[in-house]
Amino acid sequence: MFQEDIKHIYPVFERLTSRKQKENKLRQRSKVIWLTGLSGSGKTTLSTLLEQELVKRGFLTQILDGDNIRSGINSNLGFHAEDRIENIRRIAEISKLMLQCGVITICACISPTEQMRQMAYQIIGREDVFEIFVDTPLSVCEQRDTKGLYTKARLGLIKNFTGIHTPFEKPAAPDQTLYTANETERQSVNRILTEILPTITF
Repeated sequence: MFQEDIKHIYPVFERLTSRKQKENKLRQRSKVIWLTGLSGSGKTTLSTLLEQELVKRGFLTQILDGDNIRSGINSNLGFHAEDRIENIRRIAEISKLMLQCGVITICACISPTEQMRQMAYQIIGREDVFEIFVDTPLSVCEQRDTKGLYTKARLGLIKNFTGIHTPFEKPAAPDQTLYTANETERQSVNRILTEILPTITF
């Protein structure tokens, strides 16, 4: 949007049904659970398992997985720095909408830099984000190579691949750190639940 067009926009946020009213309807407190880490660290697997556990307990959830988002709303974005920032910005804006709907949103995206993550949390509201760093060594992620991406990156078939061509910056102060190389998926999910359930239970 061009800067001069902003003056022609008239938001009506104050007329919308409030987040509190929607949370009351759903009998849950909305939250954004943001999983960050290298490709192959286990973000998608943990997200799907976490969602299953939350749904079993009666919570309304939505997963925003990096690959899924790139196949739809972000299909016009590449992997250069500007596009990666825009990718995260859009995910954050969608998360904010979900938050206002009272939904517990689970974001699984590499979000490789602290700048990107802080931009996202500023959009959402840091107090509404639970940041999880899936701390899995590059060597383990490459060994898993569940999608064959590391092999393609090493062969030069993929450019700007995080961990190979561009660095991943570890979060400065995550709310939780998971070590999927040393614990089972179930152990990791149980640890997330221990932290999350008290914050979303009505």
